[in-house]
Amino acid sequence: MDPLTIAAAGGTRSRLEALDMLANNIANANTAGFKTDREFYGLYLSAEASQATLDSGRPQATDLPEVEHHWTDYSQGNLNSTGNPQDLAIAGKGFFEVITSSGPRWTRNGSFRIGTTGQLETQSGDTLNVKPPPGQQFKLDSNLPFTITKTGDVIQDGQTLGTIQLKAQAGPATPLEKVGTSYYKVDPAAVPAIASGAEIQQGYLETANGNVAESTVRLVSVMRQFEMLQKATNVGSDMNKRAIEDVGRIGS
Repeated sequence: MDPLTIAAAGGTRSRLEALDMLANNIANANTAGFKTDREFYGLYLSAEASQATLDSGRPQATDLPEVEHHWTDYSQGNLNSTGNPQDLAIAGKGFFEVITSSGPRWTRNGSFRIGTTGQLETQSGDTLNVKPPPGQQFKLDSNLPFTITKTGDVIQDGQTLGTIQLKAQAGPATPLEKVGTSYYKVDPAAVPAIASGAEIQQGYLETANGNVAESTVRLVSVMRQFEMLQKATNVGSDMNKRAIEDVGRIGS
């Protein structure tokens, strides 16, 4: 395969990955607490390509563009008032911890509700991790109002029933793996820390931190790049076809 076709094919692949990522960002623009994904580009060169040479002795190696990895922008979104006391938002760095069937997960989506067992849970039924006082169990009465302080204390009928402890990464070397649209999986070997300086805002929800207009413009730009790379691939294919036909014609 000639260098033109190789480069065009590599660029097409990276553009397809970018299209999937941008489409997912736009689709979750209204998901509370959603964090935008972005891509980090690099150049790939296989060992075989680096060792190949042309007849002239010059290297035949062709660097291929690729998406080395996706990274998540954890910057905070806007906090919008909902008037619903079961909605919670985090001002600052930190995550809510919820208990799922697959283990603990972190999230910034604070759209909770009171479940049938008196627990605060997500809209999908996963329980928010609330630490009760020693010797007690956390349970809310759905018929009584309750307040949640900025430090996470859940108070109902004058009693503190438990505390929501916001989790934080122990350090930059503790990566989070995105699961679904708003959950994050923590490395089981890592010891999470308690978020410091973060506050809980009751009656608020954090919006997605992506800019829909920017993502849409980037999506159109990537699609145009994809079309140009397809044309380049077709040009390379036509050139190879003509070269083969001309060689055959000369030989005959």
